[in-house]
Parts: sequence; structure tokens; C-alpha cells
Amino acid sequence: MAAVLQDTSALPAPAPIQQLHHYAYKAKDAEETRHFYEDILGLPLYHIIQSDVVPSTGEYCPYTHFFFRLQDGSFIAFFDLGDDCAAEPSPNTPKWVNHISFRVDSIGDLEAMKARLEAHGVEVLGITDHHIFHSIYFFDPNGIRLELTAQLADEFQMLQESRTAHARLDEWTARKEQWRQDRAAGKVAAPLKPQQNDRPEFVKK
Repeated sequence: MAAVLQDTSALPAPAPIQQLHHYAYKAKDAEETRHFYEDILGLPLYHIIQSDVVPSTGEYCPYTHFFFRLQDGSFIAFFDLGDDCAAEPSPNTPKWVNHISFRVDSIGDLEAMKARLEAHGVEVLGITDHHIFHSIYFFDPNGIRLELTAQLADEFQMLQESRTAHARLDEWTARKEQWRQDRAAGKVAAPLKPQQNDRPEFVKK
């Protein structure tokens, strides 16, 4: 692990991060993945990189790296390593946790995409009401959970939400530190619950 500077005052300010460039995942098969993202979801195949050596690490691992473009110029990308093996899910993480969400413009677009996916034999969960947005959920051929989201809250509402985000996370962090101490002392075994339930309608009576 790299050493951490004690005095960071002389460091330059963070460079503005403009947008997502790409997410990258392992694909079992490039053509199967292309069909799903290009023919069904409508994201055009835009770029391919192929090599026998990984530039960032120098290790030998032949790959085809291919990218699909979103409307804002960002990409979702995949590596086909030529082994016909899918990526293994994390054994300690529920399948619904790790996912990527793409935004569509309206509830109508969300309904249309749900119908399109189901017509292609894709199982879709939703439409789910998250109050500030509505979503549908499904898995791609590689076992990656995807979400399509139609935003309902406007910029003003989201700005209001942002003004309480740090305080709520600070409270969670303080409670989690106490939970860690209690767990170390054998006082608790269950996972920590949040201090606030934003979805009370789903609480079991």
C-alpha cells in the first residue's frame, strides 16, 4: 500500500471529473454480449482493442476489449478473454447489490424497454417505484445486473436531497463505529440497521 502524505495542503486541487468514461466487465462471449447490448438495448458497438499483453500490468493475457456507446458519449465495455468462462459472482454479496443503472428519458421509455426486453425472452423486474425515480431490473448474458431508470425528481429536489446527505452518512458512520465496538465485545451479531427507513411501506408488520 502506498504511503499516505501527512500534509496534503501543497497538493493541487482535484481535477474536474467530467463524466463516466466507461465501466468494464468480463464477457463470456463477445457476440452474445454484442447482440444483447446493440440489438436489444440499442447501444452501438463503437470501439475494439485487441492485444496479447495487458498494458497496465504487463502480464500475458490475450483479450478483445469492446465498447458500447451511450448517448452522452460514455461507454460500457467488456473483455472477452477467449476462455468461454463467465465471471464468478461474489460469494458474500447478494445478486441485487452490484449493478449498473442507465437513465432513459421518461416512464414511457421505461415501459417500452420493458416490453422490448420481455419480447426477447429477458426476465424483467419492475417497474419499481423509488419515489425520485422509477426503474426496471434485469440481467445481461454475463450475469451482470442492469437497471434502467426514469428520473422523476427535478434538479431542485435533488439539490435539496444533497444538503442532508453528508449529515445522514456521518450519522451512519458514527453508529457503525459503535456497532464495531459492540461486535468486538460480543454484544451484537446482527448487521447494523440504518437509523432511518426511507421505504416504510416495505417494512414487515
